This record gives sequence, structure tokens and C-alpha cells, in this order.
Amino acid sequence: MTVRLDAVDWKILDELQRDGRMTNVELSRRVGISAPPCLRRVRALEEEGIIEGYRALLDEKRLGYDLMAFAMVHLISQAEADLAAFQERISGWPLVRSAWMLSGDVDFLMLCVAPDLRTFQTFVLDITAAPNVRNVKTALTLKQSKDAPIVPLEAGLPKGA
Repeated sequence: MTVRLDAVDWKILDELQRDGRMTNVELSRRVGISAPPCLRRVRALEEEGIIEGYRALLDEKRLGYDLMAFAMVHLISQAEADLAAFQERISGWPLVRSAWMLSGDVDFLMLCVAPDLRTFQTFVLDITAAPNVRNVKTALTLKQSKDAPIVPLEAGLPKGA
């Protein structure tokens, strides 16, 4: 079910997606309402699950993770139990930072980080040896071209909003 949001709610979401650390006073100033109703709206958006959380964005390279790569996994079986088992396995792999189940030739796409190529190669061998894995293809990243928040609020409101 889609929650009905008004223009102020959308402004709040846009501002917080750009900078989740701003104070409520600053947020209220930017969206044009006073601080108490602004805080109530933010809390309501959190309670509805529209705002899922807040986190710091870390520079992986400055922390020793020099390699970022995608791993594309094709499973032998796509039975629901096998897909669920592989998803569970992904949750235990710390080098996997994001993962998606896909339709088409690839069953899972995983964004991975590693301190070096040797560590990533060892990890790929672990993936390949996992039950039900047919093959693994990888692509090392050269340069990140874009890193925008997931919801394109700058594109305007979605239809029906």
C-alpha cells in the first residue's frame, strides 16, 4: 500500500536523503515549517517505514578496501528453497555489501569489496564452491561514475503522488 504524502513530506524526504545529519531546526527551516510539526512528520515517516534508517557513508579506500567488484552468480536450481538458501549464505559473507536477486541469465548480483585482488579471488573460489552454484562471473570496477541516493526525488514526484 502506498502512503499519501503531501508536498512538505516530500521536501522533508528530499532534504534528509541529501543530508541525514542536519538538525530538526535546520530541516524545518529548509522545508518551511516550524520545528515541532517537522519532528512529528519525520517520526511519522520513520514509523511508516518510509525512512528506514540513517547511516554514515565511509570511504572504503581510505579504510583499506581498495577493490570493488561485482559478482554475478548463476545457480543450478532456481527452486524457491535453493534461492532462499543462497540468500541466507549471502548474509554471512562480509565482503558482499549489497546483493540483488535477478531475473534472466544471472540469479544474483553482488557488490563486493576486498582489501586486494588476492582476497577477492579467494572469495570467488568460496562462492564457486557453495552448494547449487553453476558459475560465477566477476567484473572489477575501475571508477564509480555515479552514487546517488536510491530514490530519485530530483526527478519529481512519482505518478499518483
